[in-house]
Amino acid sequence: MTRPDPRQTAALSAALSRAVDLSAIKARADAAGSAPARPAAAAPRQGGAAPSGQFVIDVTEATFQAEVIERSLQVPVIVDLWAEWCGPCKQLSPVLERLAETYRGAWLLAKIDIDANPRIAQLFGVQSIPMVVAIAGGQPVEAFAGAQPEPQIRQWLDGLLDALRDRMPGIRAAENGVEPDDAEPEPEPEDKRFVAAEDALNRGDYPAAETAYQAILDSEPGNELAKAALAQVRFLARAESTDPSVIVRADTSPDDLDAQLAAADIELAQQRIEQAFARLVGAVRRTTGDDRDKARTHLVSLFDLFAPDDPRVMKARRDLASALF
Repeated sequence: MTRPDPRQTAALSAALSRAVDLSAIKARADAAGSAPARPAAAAPRQGGAAPSGQFVIDVTEATFQAEVIERSLQVPVIVDLWAEWCGPCKQLSPVLERLAETYRGAWLLAKIDIDANPRIAQLFGVQSIPMVVAIAGGQPVEAFAGAQPEPQIRQWLDGLLDALRDRMPGIRAAENGVEPDDAEPEPEPEDKRFVAAEDALNRGDYPAAETAYQAILDSEPGNELAKAALAQVRFLARAESTDPSVIVRADTSPDDLDAQLAAADIELAQQRIEQAFARLVGAVRRTTGDDRDKARTHLVSLFDLFAPDDPRVMKARRDLASALF
């Protein structure tokens, strides 16, 4: 079975472990329109209408990785964040559901009840709803807030598809009426070693996941997927166990190397990638001997969470070389 590159999903996986702040996406959504603030005491939920049609998915915290992140590697997934008490949500959701059927799989609609799934609401920094976020390639790419008119939503969707069509073959396949089974090759059998490792990761059992991925590498040292997954697991374990306030300590104590390393992890989890890299390059410049090697090794381990040709990684590698030589 073809598995998604763990480097494509590390950031949002970390978010579900409470580490990521998608404030930039939220800010764009807030700027796009206003939506009702949540009341101090919401009325008891009566249960939202079940999604209808094959292109509308009801998503929970347990299914977020499979239904949103992994599906977004093929076509965009439009996340509809709603709640039973939200009046504008009841206006917007039927429009999105109808449009999902109209576009016939060029994008998928993921409906998420924020009351039932508070960690996902925290992930997206939700302060008002309805909020709609487009996920592509495992990453948030666009967003808007409020019950927008249908023509405006169509325009937003068309612009999104135009921007992504050449990079996501699943869009064009859906538009051409190609069934998913025809658009993709026959999947290979599941690799039970990866299944066990991923099950442990989904449970949040990082030691077991690390052991499982390491076992794969022990038998196949050149397995790039296992290498990337192992780097992701180690990062997630560190990020989840680190107090975000360490950034303040690092900023006020530049010679505290351990604080610099931990702060860089938090900044990376918060998607402040350039800042994390710059922090560690600075630590390399200020240190010597074992401390310098420790800072360099930590920075290189963060590079492994990204594709080698990521421009941010390439710049940071150049900066690191300059700091070392």
